[in-house]
Amino acid sequence: MSTSAHDRNRDTRRVTILAIWIDALVGIAKLITGMLVGSAALIADGIHSFSDLVTDGFVLAATHYGSQDPDYDHPYGHGRIETLATLFLGSVLIFVAGAIAWSSLERLISGAEIPPPGIWAMVVALVTLLIKEWLFQITMRVARRTGSKLLQANAWHSRSDVLSTGVVMVGLVGTQFGHGWLDTLAAVIVGLLVGKIGWDLLWESGRELVDTALPLKDQHGMRQVALDVPGVAGVHDLRTRQSAGRTMLDLHVVVSPRISVSEGHEIGNEVSRRLRIAYPELTDLTFHVDPEDDAGEGDPSRFPGLPLRPEVEFALGERWSGLSQWPWIRDVELHYLDGRVIVVACLDEDAPLDSHHTCQQLEKHARDLEWFSHVEIRRLACAQSAVNVPSPHPSTHS
Repeated sequence: MSTSAHDRNRDTRRVTILAIWIDALVGIAKLITGMLVGSAALIADGIHSFSDLVTDGFVLAATHYGSQDPDYDHPYGHGRIETLATLFLGSVLIFVAGAIAWSSLERLISGAEIPPPGIWAMVVALVTLLIKEWLFQITMRVARRTGSKLLQANAWHSRSDVLSTGVVMVGLVGTQFGHGWLDTLAAVIVGLLVGKIGWDLLWESGRELVDTALPLKDQHGMRQVALDVPGVAGVHDLRTRQSAGRTMLDLHVVVSPRISVSEGHEIGNEVSRRLRIAYPELTDLTFHVDPEDDAGEGDPSRFPGLPLRPEVEFALGERWSGLSQWPWIRDVELHYLDGRVIVVACLDEDAPLDSHHTCQQLEKHARDLEWFSHVEIRRLACAQSAVNVPSPHPSTHS
């Protein structure tokens, strides 16, 4: 694990352990006070606080296992562990929300008498509200620094406790002045708030599991960063997906078809460097260098392909080995463009040949090849005495 990853794991663990202590103390205080004064809303809010303990435990476990380095079985890392933990967490919260809302509705329908809670119940609610808001601010600060969606979800769960406690306070005040039904209604609202948080967690986790892309704004920004790199003629097939706060990106970079393979690859490397600087959350980036824009044509490997160099050289040798120009051809360069093969015949610079006439002769004897496009001539400063293109009939090679 890198140092930065170790620091993120450490910070997440520290703030989550702090949350465990606070959630436990706050939950106990609410439950005891709620039972003493007979407040269903305060008891429900205490259960909500204890549900935070469940989320805290998930965060600790998921962060520990999800932050492990990629291995043979998990080449993209273990980030999906956090996603699955968040998914399970959302399900638990929805179940808790349903239980709270159902029991509160039963109490409201039965018309059970609810005694005034007293000043101490309201004081406990106010103090716990302030503590949970403080915890939310600290947790969200760490979540933003580490880029952890799971920790952000846990922070918002703390904020939901703040909101629910605020609703409970309204119910307590109403009950104190003889409107006991407000306490039960507040408990129902707390259940709905808990359910809303659970649904949000399920929705976001589900989007990650089905590899939902980043927002269009981010995709356009990534595309522009790549297009700003010198030598990039176009960008297509840009695809993104997320996993536990990490982002993975695939894209095709179009470069000039006549540059070297190494230059094209280095242009792709520069695209990768600039994207990683602009988007630090990128943990896995794969680029493909294209000599032409083939967007919308589908995967070229699914269609019949053009012949590779061994077959091309053999076919050319069959047709050119008997020509007077043959001994002066030192090498051939192949360019696969527009569905055909352009052949660049590299002649010895001392060859007593007219380039235009040579080009005509070579093209004339290769016109029957369906994949053949045309011939270009280039002079090589070399002292080779043998033709590099293999002849189909070695005995006739001069």
